[in-house]
Parts: sequence; structure tokens; C-alpha cells
Amino acid sequence: MTPLLLSASSISKSFEGVSALRRVSFDLREGEVHALVGENGAGKSTFIKIASGAEQPDEGSLAVCGRSIPHMTPALARSLGIAVIYQQPSLFPHLTVAENLALALESGSVWRRVDWAARHRRALELLEGTGAAIDPQRLAGTLSMPEQQIVEIAKAIGADAKIVIMDEPTASLMDHEVERLFSVIGMLRAQSGGVIYISHRLEELFAVSDRITVLRDGETIVTCDTTAIDRPTLIQTMVGRAMAESAAWQPRAAGDVALELRGVSNRSLGIHDVSIHVRRGEVLGVAGLVGSGRTELAETLFGLEPADEDRGEILVHGAPVRIDSPSKAVSLGIGYVPEDRRQHGVVLEMPIASNASLASLGAVSSRGLIDRAAERQSAQGYVDRLRIKAPSTSVEVGTLSGGNQQKVALARWLSIEPGILILDEPTQGVDVGAKAEIHALIQELAGRGIAIVMMSSELPEVLAMSDRIAVMHAGTLSGVLSRDEATQDRILALALERGPEGSR
Repeated sequence: MTPLLLSASSISKSFEGVSALRRVSFDLREGEVHALVGENGAGKSTFIKIASGAEQPDEGSLAVCGRSIPHMTPALARSLGIAVIYQQPSLFPHLTVAENLALALESGSVWRRVDWAARHRRALELLEGTGAAIDPQRLAGTLSMPEQQIVEIAKAIGADAKIVIMDEPTASLMDHEVERLFSVIGMLRAQSGGVIYISHRLEELFAVSDRITVLRDGETIVTCDTTAIDRPTLIQTMVGRAMAESAAWQPRAAGDVALELRGVSNRSLGIHDVSIHVRRGEVLGVAGLVGSGRTELAETLFGLEPADEDRGEILVHGAPVRIDSPSKAVSLGIGYVPEDRRQHGVVLEMPIASNASLASLGAVSSRGLIDRAAERQSAQGYVDRLRIKAPSTSVEVGTLSGGNQQKVALARWLSIEPGILILDEPTQGVDVGAKAEIHALIQELAGRGIAIVMMSSELPEVLAMSDRIAVMHAGTLSGVLSRDEATQDRILALALERGPEGSR
């Protein structure tokens, strides 16, 4: 019998009378990858917090390597070799990558002399172990979301963790980077470690896991060998019903060019000579590896970091424009749902109603005063339309599941009735049900004539949703593929090495 690294038995937890977990049991063996899956709100995050000591169970027991742990704490969890890679990285933005790694991994007196050269070498070694080319001297605040996730993975490697909990570790990674992560997981296996793997990318579960446990509504529905369940059955087990994973692509007659870039550059963000267009009613997918410039292009288009004035031009509905601020972008009818929804897409401490009106305060205010009744009425319309699961528009967005938070972020920009909508990782970290609903909404918006630019690291999503696909490499455009031309292999080939550009 393979030794158990972690054993959780009959774990229950409630918050303010609402049950989050009900008698959940789960175990992890040496050298195993055990996938933990379920829709947003199924109880996965609560279980992670209990296993790592961030929350205490109301009932049940935990054991690590056969040792009963009556009161788990974060410090005890770390000392027992438990490391958590959260979906939302927890780096200090004003410290370097090397300093962030050192804070997590170094011990000793605060008065000791710091060997800066050794710290740099150690950070470089850990980053290279993930297959990433990240400068240890970069400020963490300058890293993209996928780069931050890679640094978190390097932390776990450096801690010599025996039990690694990965919560959506590939949410922003393309297939090439996912393969590198799987190599790291293979290394952990070989060292008799174990991985609890949480992901909404179901294809990854079948590629990397040995067993799968499904949670639904806080209860364990099934634990089985991965080879004993197929994809449709897994989806049905997760959601309690049979369903399609994505809305079917609908052919549409594209209208006039809504947004056009002619030789646009942004030296501060590493964007160079990008020429591309998107028409009304078209979904333009943008793919690329970590550091390719996908998010930087989105930030340029929304004016968060304006494009260089001396190079290229941007046209909106055929007229040259200077997008030098988000307010200018909004005035031109451009909406933007960013990659990191918790940091930039929604305000977690504010209610749904306030979040939904942030970009359109003029529509719900008079003489500088917000009409709260009008705000709530407007928000309720989006709650109903987007099927946001919430008891009322007055609840804080931070209490919602990831998929519902993403819908609130969408509602914020739909309220301005945009002609152009930029979506950066629109389904990152959301469950299969919410993903299908967001895909259906994107198709509906395109059908209404909105021009959509969709950045995504998930190639199946790009292929399923896009009319055309632009591929970024090293801050520039390496090619544009029609829907008929596009395959995963062709996209990846363009993403890895700049080739001749396709038709625009």
C-alpha cells in the first residue's frame, strides 16, 4: 500500500450558518497527483484553506504522513512540507523576484548579513527549474499574471515541499508553458511528493492526474481513478446535469472595421509595430506565450499605457484617435475586462450594484449624487441577463464565486454599451458551467455587432470562439490566421518563433 501524505476525514465547515463543506474525505498518496474538481462554490477553496491551516474545520480530522494534526496552522503546514500555489499570486509588488523568493524561503535572524549574490543565484536556479526565463531582479509588480504564477511555483520547489496544492496553476499559461509545469510535477512525483491539482481545464486532469475527486455543493460526490471516468461523465458529475462545455460558434457577417492598428508601438510595454484590425460583429482571438505581449496590447488599446505618439496610429470606426487614458477609451465606446479580475476587474469590497455602475455613473446619478435605487435596478437587469448567482445586488462581490465575479466585471463594461470590447482571459479560473455561459454571451454580443478582441492562453477557447486569430511573439504580431487555417500546431508554431505575417 502506497503511504499516505495527507488524509482528511469527514471535514465539515460552515460560515455564518451556510454550509461550505459537509463530511468531505480526501487523501493524497506518495508520488500521486490527485485532482480536486467542482464548480465554483463547490467547496474546493475552503478545503484548501483547511488543509493549509488558514481555516479550522468545525468537524473532522487531518493527518499528515500518518501524524494526526488536531490544530493545523499556516506555520505548521509549512514545517510539514505543505505548499499552496494559489490562483491569485501573493507577491509583494515593490520587491524583486529574488526578494519575494527569499522572504518565503530564507530563515534566520533579521540582523544577519544578506548574501545578495547567493540569493540571486538561488532565485535563478529555482526559476530555471520551472523552465522560465525571468530576471530575479525584476520587480514583482512588473510581472504578468502567468509570470507571477511561475514565481509561486518556484517558491514551492524551493521549499522542498512534499505536499503541493496547485489551485489553477495554468490559468494564464499556454500549452508550451503547461508542458514545463507538468515536467515540474513529474520531478515532484519522482521525489515521492504529492500534488493536489485543481483546474477547470479538464484536459489537464486527464493528462496529469492519477485520481479525481469531485465536490458538488460542499459534498464529496465521487473519488475514482482518472482512467475510470470520461470527460462527459466528469462534467455531468460536477454540475449535476449533462451540458455542452462551450456555445457553438455561429457564422456572422462582419461589418465595417471598428478598430484598426497601423504600425502601433509602445516602447514602455515592449509592443512593436503591430498592424491589425477587428470588424463589427467579429471575435478576434489573440494568442501567445507568456511575455508575448497579449496583455500589454490590451493595456495599450485601453490607454492604461498610451501608444507611442511618433510611431503608428489607431483608428476607431475609421477616424484616427489618440487613446491616452482609460476615460478616453470609454468615451470612444471601448470597454476592457482585464486579466486579473480581483485586482483590476472588480472592487471586491463593494456591492454588485456599485461595481456594475462604475463605468457608467452618469446614467445612475443626478447633480453629482448617485440614485441608489436606479443603480440597483440597472444592476438587477445584468444579474438577470448574465445569470449572476447572488441573493441580491447589495452583496459584496468578494463573496461571489470566480465565475460570478467575472460576470460582474462584464456587467460593468456592458453598461456603457460598448462598440468595442477587449476581453483578457475572460474565462480564467471559472468552472465549466460559467465558462459555457460566458462563451454564449460573447457570441451574443458579437451577433449584436460589437467588435470583440479576446486575449486567451487557452488554445481550445481561442479556436472555438474566434473568427480570426492573431498570434503574438516578443511584443509583435507573428501572424494572423483565419478560422479555417487555424490549428493548435500552427498557432503554437507562430507563438514560438516569429514567422511571416498572415493576412490582416
